[in-house]
Amino acid sequence: MLSGTNLVSTSWLEDHLTMDSLRLFDTTVDLQARADGTGYLPISGYDHWVKDHIPGAGFLDVIHELSDSENSVPFMMPPAENFGAAMQSHGVANDSVVVLYGRGSPMWATRVWWMLLSVGFHNVAVLDGGWEKWSNEGRRTESQFKPYPLGELSIKPKPELWVGKQEMREAESDEEIVVINALSPDVYSGKLNRYGRPGHLRGSHNVYYGSILDPENSTFLPVEDLKARFAESGALNARKVYTYCGGGISATMDCLALHACGQLNVAVYDGSMSEWVSDESLELVIGNEP
Repeated sequence: MLSGTNLVSTSWLEDHLTMDSLRLFDTTVDLQARADGTGYLPISGYDHWVKDHIPGAGFLDVIHELSDSENSVPFMMPPAENFGAAMQSHGVANDSVVVLYGRGSPMWATRVWWMLLSVGFHNVAVLDGGWEKWSNEGRRTESQFKPYPLGELSIKPKPELWVGKQEMREAESDEEIVVINALSPDVYSGKLNRYGRPGHLRGSHNVYYGSILDPENSTFLPVEDLKARFAESGALNARKVYTYCGGGISATMDCLALHACGQLNVAVYDGSMSEWVSDESLELVIGNEP
């Protein structure tokens, strides 16, 4: 068992690779900026995984298998039962210990971590430092994979871990809710128009997902440093925190960091900027202030 932690080290994982209950997954998605500068083109990391991965690691297709294909907004959480069935097919069961990692940013691993929490599965953690730290330390990798046996997973949805457009509109006038934007400062301020309309939701504070990682090895910062990143926003003592980004992905990195700081009353705006910008009646604020 993971004893409530949201992160595991490369040394911990190496020591537990042969644990029968371990379900280890590569979640990599590569994002390429579209030619017109608005949004990103997601590319599956499957081809990377086929060539080389941490021993025993399966691959989770976040783009297609773990996103709601019926929703026009990209990457939305699928119905809980559908998500649960997909995870069962990959071997996740009630007694599993799930560890997630990716290449590059850990945002796709934290996304699946959050999705599992939202269906009531808590024995899950993200590999701190991901593939890069593992490979840079010279730890063993392989190309073969033996599929995990079918799992039996109980689904206990926690809809309070997600919010929609209406809740975000109501949060603008609710002083007990702190809204966090996880995008880069240039996107937050509107200097860079990445999603079709520039700016940020009124009242939202910027805690850039890149700022909560150690630049040397992409591990999450120590808890005291994380607390300093969120202190000005008031998120640590808020009754509720809503996080958002471009598509509900990097926002989950802020969720993990907040959990590490002891703030567990967090929800993700799943549609994020991808949904918000499509409604011209919804305001966006330009500048560096909430």
